[in-house]
Amino acid sequence: MDRKVISWKARYYFQYFPFTLHSIVCALAAWGGVKLLYQRPEKGASPSALLPFILIMGKVVFLFILALVALSVLSTFYSYLYFLYLNNVRGSKLEVSFSSEVKKGRNRLYLEASIPGAIRPLLGFVKGRLFYDDNIFTDRFPMLSDKRREHTFWRTGIMGKSRVYLPDIKEYELKGGFVYFEDMLHLVKLAVSQQLSGHFHQSPVLLGNELPTVLPRKTETMEFRVEELHRVEGEYLNYKDFEAGDDVRRIVWQVYARNRELMVRTPEQYEPYASHLYFFASFCSHFKAGRMQAPYMREMLNYYKNNVWTIYDALSQKEWHLRYIPDLSFSVPGTGDEREEAAGIISRSYWHTEPALSAYYKPRSGSAFCISSLTDPADLAELLDHCDPATMVYFVQLSGVFRRYAAINMLRRLIFLPPADRLSRLRSKWVFSPLRLKVRKKEKELQLLLEKSGVTFVTL
Repeated sequence: MDRKVISWKARYYFQYFPFTLHSIVCALAAWGGVKLLYQRPEKGASPSALLPFILIMGKVVFLFILALVALSVLSTFYSYLYFLYLNNVRGSKLEVSFSSEVKKGRNRLYLEASIPGAIRPLLGFVKGRLFYDDNIFTDRFPMLSDKRREHTFWRTGIMGKSRVYLPDIKEYELKGGFVYFEDMLHLVKLAVSQQLSGHFHQSPVLLGNELPTVLPRKTETMEFRVEELHRVEGEYLNYKDFEAGDDVRRIVWQVYARNRELMVRTPEQYEPYASHLYFFASFCSHFKAGRMQAPYMREMLNYYKNNVWTIYDALSQKEWHLRYIPDLSFSVPGTGDEREEAAGIISRSYWHTEPALSAYYKPRSGSAFCISSLTDPADLAELLDHCDPATMVYFVQLSGVFRRYAAINMLRRLIFLPPADRLSRLRSKWVFSPLRLKVRKKEKELQLLLEKSGVTFVTL
């Protein structure tokens, strides 16, 4: 059997182990209390006059605490058995939902969990835990609030809301979960497995970069006037049937040779109105597909998504309509909120090799597009030949995610302090990584192409 499967099964069944570290500590404390309060005085020793009174008071307090803990443990078993009854007979189970909330300018993922009909132990706790994707466990989350019927005090279950910390900005697949019943001192932990399924995603966050203004090009309504005239596409892919009075020099002889129909090119038209700004962001990578799931690539992807979301947020603040055109198709639940749907699409995006940037971006309708350090320089050069100076290009240098605090992290490792997370560990190793030289070389090539092209670009 695979070592990974063995490790997962060991962690899974260990959740049913009822005792914790608190059990050992409290058992030692109880043993010490018994030895101290019920020990016999040594022969020949002259006890103090206050010693019997102190021992009696100590025994009363000790027995009161023991009775309180025993009551909490018994109520924990009762709550656990009652939930087993609800789960097996009435079909009551853990229900979870995810929501994103913006606080202090950042999107935060929250988990709302509830168990209909369940009761909490006396002075105890009810907690939950989920596992997702490759059987990765989340942290335990509490359910401490009573769920009540509307306009009444009659309780119908328990619930809780907690913030969820996940490593990547992407879509996750929910595989299952556990419900734990614990007493007031966490002496016992009684677990019940839950069958759960579904998908949820973690949204990108804003980085707070200042970005220049971009003008729209697509005209669908005559609501907004722009400062610069922009080119408008003609009829039927810029061709139309030949009519009397048309300039014969505009006849497309290639079409006539193929279809025996006279077609002429429509002259370019310019107008001062534009209503829609089309924004493109390419997740195409020039690196091999086998490296896409490497830790460095995953952190680069998170950094790139945050930058794309920051650009989208800045462009959406203008008066015209913003439309984000993804380079891959995603099935996102329709909410009627274009901003929320765009966040869902960005979070679900991933590095890929097709379609290429030149096949994805439309220079005639697109006002701006975003590229990364993994973009193919030859593909970008082909696209820039069809772009005019008004095109805005956002170039996200992915090496920036590892650049900051690298020296500080190396110093922390020298004094044996463990890194805080995966990104901290990667920052410490980035200086010595072979991938660093390849990414930096690619960034210099892309920067040089943008400078020579004459388009407007911003390096992030």
